[in-house]
Amino acid sequence: MNDLLELKGELQSSKFDGPVVASWPKYKSITCEEIDSYISDLKRLNNYWKDKSIISGVLISVYYNRVIPKSSRIKGLFSKGSEHSNSYVKGVKFSSLIDKKHIVTYYISKEVLLKSIQRLQSVRLIISENFDGIMNYDQFESVKKQKKLFDKYDISKSAFQKYIKDLLDIEKFDLYENNDDVSDDNLYITLFDTDTDISEVMNKIGIKNTDYEIFSNDTIYVKDISVLLKIRQVAPYIISMAMTDLATYYQESENKIDFTTNFSDMPNPTIEPTIGVIDTLFDKSVYFEKWVDYRDELNKDLPRNQKDYIHGTEVSSIIVDGARSNKKWDDECGFFKVRHFGVAKEGVNNSFDIITKIKQIVKANTDIHVWNISLGSKFEINQNYISPEAAALDEIQYENNVVFVVAGTNKNNDSVVRIGAPADSINSIVVNAVDKNFKKASYARKGKVLSFFVKPDVCAFGGDINEFINVCTPTGLDIQRGTSFAAPWISRKLCYLIDKMGLSREIAKALIIDSAVGWKKTNPEEEYLGYGVVPTKISDVMLGQKDEIKFYIEGNATSYYTYTYNLPVPLVNDKFPFYAKAVLCYFPKCTRSQGVDYTNTELDLQFGRIGQKDIKSINRNTQGGELDKATNEATARDLYRKWDNVKVVVDEIKDRKVPRTSYNNSNLWGIKLTNKERLDKNDGLKFGIVITLKEMYGKNRIREFIDLCTMRNWIVNKINIDNRLEIYNTAEEIIEFE
Repeated sequence: MNDLLELKGELQSSKFDGPVVASWPKYKSITCEEIDSYISDLKRLNNYWKDKSIISGVLISVYYNRVIPKSSRIKGLFSKGSEHSNSYVKGVKFSSLIDKKHIVTYYISKEVLLKSIQRLQSVRLIISENFDGIMNYDQFESVKKQKKLFDKYDISKSAFQKYIKDLLDIEKFDLYENNDDVSDDNLYITLFDTDTDISEVMNKIGIKNTDYEIFSNDTIYVKDISVLLKIRQVAPYIISMAMTDLATYYQESENKIDFTTNFSDMPNPTIEPTIGVIDTLFDKSVYFEKWVDYRDELNKDLPRNQKDYIHGTEVSSIIVDGARSNKKWDDECGFFKVRHFGVAKEGVNNSFDIITKIKQIVKANTDIHVWNISLGSKFEINQNYISPEAAALDEIQYENNVVFVVAGTNKNNDSVVRIGAPADSINSIVVNAVDKNFKKASYARKGKVLSFFVKPDVCAFGGDINEFINVCTPTGLDIQRGTSFAAPWISRKLCYLIDKMGLSREIAKALIIDSAVGWKKTNPEEEYLGYGVVPTKISDVMLGQKDEIKFYIEGNATSYYTYTYNLPVPLVNDKFPFYAKAVLCYFPKCTRSQGVDYTNTELDLQFGRIGQKDIKSINRNTQGGELDKATNEATARDLYRKWDNVKVVVDEIKDRKVPRTSYNNSNLWGIKLTNKERLDKNDGLKFGIVITLKEMYGKNRIREFIDLCTMRNWIVNKINIDNRLEIYNTAEEIIEFE
């Protein structure tokens, strides 16, 4: 097999260099009658808000006729001075999960609402008096040439163009009222951010501060549903989301039979890396207890029952010694130490407490890079927004150099189909289970998350009725099944890649996903399997086959464009005899209040040959290219995974081999990342890309590739497993001075 290669070199960066012009789709038009309808909507809303005093401003929802990009959100209509209307966005949802259309909620002042009505009235007057009551493409283009037309009106030409374009995709303006179906106590209630302290809003509604706990600046946790009912009665417009506390953790399945195996030869821990485990309690009487640094973080007043120690002990047994207790599934990663934090009991828990503890635990244990969470809710996730538990994990990963591996949760009855919290965490690696034949487990639950994000990410063996997984319980060795026991296999591999091989979390995650994808464009069971099943052996994750060139590039996307056009690929008879694959991973900041538009940053990936003007991406992606090749938002999300923090572009291997043609007799390929922000400008985002070139005719061309890269000033490092292990062992040695 061929070693993984690291390519280090200078990546170019540049700001957006295209023209910012007000364009109009040729097939769209707006009439005065439609504008009259919008004015009527805003006047009705103005009357509604006149006597409302709990918040100082007004909440207005814009109902669109399609899935829109950030660039099609209102730019000027709700603006105040030089501020962009986008800064007033407080919530984003889909009207339907089948026929998706955006609903964007804004919070503006009452003065701006009146001003918006006046703006629309001026726009209507101009169209009525000068354009026969209709604005279409030709007329919009003619406006650009007008010089004196707007002198007699109270808005400028540029303002008119901005306001009329704001209306292009709008169905109506209306008031959004949350109707989430919750019927239990213990709730999270998220309010629209109205620039007012949440405790002040609660006080105005008439809710005592002893009736709730503040989870974040826009979310409260309540134990009594009467609080929600009171808010809906007094100020229903203030509620953005409401959902039941999902922290009802349960035993995966009943223990089966006991078997006897001698593990008395268990060695003592030395320099092995540590994986963090956040789970139920841990029993110190097991044979591997020396390998586990156990911290009981459960409320001291809660009783400890024997069943509370089973699940956590089982999970840690796989992380420490799963390779020996399950020889068929030996990943060749060796032993791992565990720092085990018991934060939950079996059954009903308070997720507010658990999330608070997780934040404290990660902050206090900065030496741990991989955290395993095999806890999951029996309830389904909401398809319009991320759970508070998952949002907390995403925030932790954005702010810290860590990665969470989260179990995909199990079906406990036929009515529960979708995965449960916190398996809707976008930055985490969510793991579902497969059986011994690599088919989805009988208890598997499915994604996607927010009807778009691929979750679960990958799968691993988790046991099933045809073959269980061996675990250690407080009463001895046993057999089990569940996603809880699939996740530890991925935690082991990630820790091996990050701590033993010295790779970044971005590259480690990309390698895991790359190994699962293989050479297939589509996965018919993506909702259950994600990108696919991760190979058992760590060598199959890291190394390339003899006919493969596998390498990675990492960097920091600080500008609009980050790129290189300097990747030399071996040419044979002026053609490229390679199938190609690229996997991009990054950990973006996320905003839960933005609903379905959850991730703040988009890194668009283009990868392929250098053409006449730009990269000819292997997936035909033209986003960020010329304006006449612009891709609509729905297509960009579905085909090119726009706003997803994992991008995969891959050639599917087919019987007929067709080498790619070289442009201009050049052997150069390129990578281009386009950095787009929904909200505030970011300071840069670390990314990792794993690229594989597979020779169509089975030739090993890695030596030629290395030579070509060296000639073009790339520093090429071989990531040899044995050498890296030797470096790790040497670095971890304790030197004793005499």
